[in-house]
Amino acid sequence: MKLIVGLGNPGKKYEKTRHNVGFLVADELASRDLPGVKILKPDTFMNLSGQAVVEAIRQTNMTPADIIVIYDDANLDFGAVRYREGGSAGGHNGMKSIIELLGTSDIPRVRVGIGRSPHEEPLDEYVLGKWTKQEAAQIKDIVQQAADAVEKHL
Repeated sequence: MKLIVGLGNPGKKYEKTRHNVGFLVADELASRDLPGVKILKPDTFMNLSGQAVVEAIRQTNMTPADIIVIYDDANLDFGAVRYREGGSAGGHNGMKSIIELLGTSDIPRVRVGIGRSPHEEPLDEYVLGKWTKQEAAQIKDIVQQAADAVEKHL
């Protein structure tokens, strides 16, 4: 059994924001009907994602190694998809919450690059901003690539 955790913020207000790319990938994986895989989209806000993950692990008797977390990464170029077995949160508050509450950074993850603002707007405004027309035109393919990366590591 594997637990796939797509990170994002709940609610219509955040639905089409860069910060919710983890939710988009989780939705794509759910549509693939993968046996032995549970999909979690925490209904907490991003900074509290660890609470939902800890509860899901407790209920299923999984370990952090049984998880793959999917989240946006402003330190990667837009569209880049990277898999890692563990490491720091890299400034991502959702991942930071998960690492803190699980007590380990050895958590597999797929990071989806959202890039940085070309207009030097504050990072929190950028990640909570909606996709540009150019980004929106590419996001479906990027979500597919990220879902393929997760599936490859199940």
